[in-house]
Amino acid sequence: MRIIKLNATHSTNDYLKTLIKEVTCEDFTTVVTNNQTKGKGQMGNSWHSQVGLNLTFSVFKSNLCLPLEHQFLLNILTSLALYKSLKKYQLKGLAVKWPNDILADNKKIAGVLIENVIRNENIVSSVIGIGLNVNQTEFGDLIKASSIKAQTGIHYNLDEILNDVLIHLKQFFEASNSNEYWREEYNSILYRKEKPSTFLTAEGLHIVGIIKQVLNSGELEVLFEDNELKHFQFKEIKLLY
Repeated sequence: MRIIKLNATHSTNDYLKTLIKEVTCEDFTTVVTNNQTKGKGQMGNSWHSQVGLNLTFSVFKSNLCLPLEHQFLLNILTSLALYKSLKKYQLKGLAVKWPNDILADNKKIAGVLIENVIRNENIVSSVIGIGLNVNQTEFGDLIKASSIKAQTGIHYNLDEILNDVLIHLKQFFEASNSNEYWREEYNSILYRKEKPSTFLTAEGLHIVGIIKQVLNSGELEVLFEDNELKHFQFKEIKLLY
């Protein structure tokens, strides 16, 4: 796979999206930078990373023919690849927080932003942006942020971790298991599954419920009092704790 290294760029996702419009890129072409100045996260959040200490990169996945209603499978496979890559570091409480943050010891160490190219109700290609905190240990007022080094005390080689993540990402995307199999795998490592949790609704209300699962659609299924099950899209609810 081709890896393009940049000293700095506004956004690896934006750089890669422009590149694939201008030239033919092979599957799993990757853009990585030491300094992403305007990194984006899920739902318009910013991704702040100290220069040279972490991994900020985007991967081009071509040759897809995925029905639009199954688009959450891309989040599932990417989350599982990250989870598998990080398991070797024996991080405490490693889990996937819906929809696709990776947590260790209840703190975020990785986030994902996937942007798709859609034709005729099918996803034909995707740009998968990943931010992974590796060697950064100071996060200012971001009390819910952490890194691999913050958890283990060990300084890591960024290229080695990048290659490991790319290998797992390729393996998961090329595996032949069913969508249902991958969803079950994702739900098995879901943060706060089957635990009473507090959520913030789009209307600003705090509610308490129990996470049951994530559906094929990507909706979060939450059980409330009186055995009432409700399903939520990304922007409708936010898990607080």
